[in-house]
Amino acid sequence: MVGGAFIMAEFNLDTLESKVDNLIRICERLRDENMSLRASREHLVSERAELIEKTELARSKVEAMVARLKSMEEEL
Repeated sequence: MVGGAFIMAEFNLDTLESKVDNLIRICERLRDENMSLRASREHLVSERAELIEKTELARSKVEAMVARLKSMEEEL
């Protein structure tokens, strides 16, 4: 029975080693994915800020044009 216990312990260690290796690969993949997502988020935040700035600039230009049109209308 001692030989059977040794084989079972070795099998359990092999299984454990396989599971640990799998977890390491999963952690590495998740770390890489996380880094990629952080970079994407940073890019999107920057792009959003630029779009907000452009929108505000366009809004102020439209408001200025409307004001000019109103003043031209009043002159008529």
